[in-house]
Amino acid sequence: MKSNWINRKLAAVAVFGTLAASMSAHAADDAKTLRFGVEASYAPFESKTASGELTGFDIDVGNAVCAKLKMKCVWVENSFDGLIPALQARKFDGINSDMTITDKRKVAIDFTDPIYSIPNQLIAKKGSGILPTVDGLKGKRVGVLQGSIQETYAKAKWAPAGIDVESYQAQDQIYADLSSGRLDAAFQDAEAASKGFLKQPQGAGFAFAGPAVADDKLLGSGVGFGVRKNDKALKEALNRALKELKDDGSIDRLAAKYFDVKVVLK
Repeated sequence: MKSNWINRKLAAVAVFGTLAASMSAHAADDAKTLRFGVEASYAPFESKTASGELTGFDIDVGNAVCAKLKMKCVWVENSFDGLIPALQARKFDGINSDMTITDKRKVAIDFTDPIYSIPNQLIAKKGSGILPTVDGLKGKRVGVLQGSIQETYAKAKWAPAGIDVESYQAQDQIYADLSSGRLDAAFQDAEAASKGFLKQPQGAGFAFAGPAVADDKLLGSGVGFGVRKNDKALKEALNRALKELKDDGSIDRLAAKYFDVKVVLK
């Protein structure tokens, strides 16, 4: 009886040891993996190739950061308006999806230092006379990405004046409705508008409508990686990697592949 009890005890210890080793291995794997949340329909920042591969400036920067940290990048796709809740729910470690740093967002999550800044502009049919003002948009329908700073601005500044602001879950849906005439204008990053629409076949006959729109409070002053509150170690590691990549010119070189103007913030 005592022998059987000892054998069962030894077996239990062996199982526990195997389980602990397995958990330790998984923890080690997790420590070497950096999971980024991304909404992949916002070229040239993040989009998909015909074969389904992720591509774009943010993807390249993320991969460069992972290489600098000697970690493996894993990309987790999510709707843009659900990125912050998904980060809080630990579905990924950070947000890397052209998310501008704003006071409103900083209530929910932390951000790295700003990486780059892009102006925000309307696009509409050439000769439409549309401008990014209440008078210039009277009676018009404007498309914005759900959860974006452009949506926040449009709903704060234009919607109260009776302008129809339509929110979409993906930028591609906005461009499709703009092309078909269901929208009169779209409001987004100027580079996204240029590379993702105006320079594409479906953008023929469209142009920027009026000057860039600036508002530090609502539109922020730069884009960074989003991280969970109090995730200090990850935030510091990301900031170190980003600084090194800025200092050695790597991010400038990546930006030159995608943008017509300098966008990197030093």
